[in-house]
Amino acid sequence: MATLRVTQVRSANSVKRNQAETLRTLGLKKIGDVVEKEDLPHYRGMVNTVIHLVTVEEVD
Repeated sequence: MATLRVTQVRSANSVKRNQAETLRTLGLKKIGDVVEKEDLPHYRGMVNTVIHLVTVEEVD
């Protein structure tokens, strides 16, 4: 199964509360943090919520 590599590239300051909580749920705490998650629908939904704060790469 494919994996998503999610990197935080923008600060969570002055974003909506649900977006900040979504970053924390993904495991991202500060700019430059990288996490790898399985390519599942609920992770895709979380990434879409904070797409303006992160970059996403598909890794095999």
